[in-house]
Amino acid sequence: MIWRRKAVTFASLLILMIRIQGGSTIRCHPAEYLIGNECCPTCSPGSRVKTDCTEFRSTSCQPCSNGTYMNQPTGLKNCLSCTNCDPGSGLRTKRSCTLKSNTVCEPLEGFYCIDSKENSCVAAEKHTACKPGQYISSKGTASTDTVCSDCSHGTFSDGTFTSCQQHTQCEAESQLIKPGTSATDAECGENSHSYVVPLVIGLVVFFLILGFALLFLWKKGLCKCIQKKGRTPTKETTDGQETNMRLNTEDLNRTSTGRRGTWPNMR
Repeated sequence: MIWRRKAVTFASLLILMIRIQGGSTIRCHPAEYLIGNECCPTCSPGSRVKTDCTEFRSTSCQPCSNGTYMNQPTGLKNCLSCTNCDPGSGLRTKRSCTLKSNTVCEPLEGFYCIDSKENSCVAAEKHTACKPGQYISSKGTASTDTVCSDCSHGTFSDGTFTSCQQHTQCEAESQLIKPGTSATDAECGENSHSYVVPLVIGLVVFFLILGFALLFLWKKGLCKCIQKKGRTPTKETTDGQETNMRLNTEDLNRTSTGRRGTWPNMR
């Protein structure tokens, strides 16, 4: 009896193991998905499973909603969420999300991608800014950073040049005011000696004009003084004197005539 019971128990365990092993070896076609012990047809890209298949009906599918997508045949009941290209992370949309494909992001202008997935950038950083005294030896792209190099002696760059510039050489008529550095250009100014000759010529001309002006005024004042001391009678003065003399003569004639007429009466 004991042996029979052990034999039944062993047979039951063996059957159970065979069933478990048989269930785990169920493999579905690539266009199917496993649900329980059944292989159900998958839904096409752009859709999701609404209800699983049974032995009496096939899989029921439903299109993805806005903001979601499914890029391959699926047995999932939910579509995948579309990626958002965040400008705060240095990203922008290169291709918008559709029902069958996810959003494709790319770096903003001045940024480069440091991590990508499925031909879409998922993380970006800003291009390195070259410092004064450096020049841009390799300009940054969407996938590479900017490369900076130091300027050599006698050249300069403010950090935005693609090559260092030679320091300005002051000409003969100018002088060096500020020497150039690796970040700034040399500064030239007018030579102080260049002002001497024009200044001297200007002063000579000024004093000559002033001297002629004073001489002219002095001569004019001298002539007026001479005219005041020895003034000659003018025509108006002569005419006035002649008029006065004529009036005096007429008065004398009237007086003489009047006297002649009164003398007989007086007698």
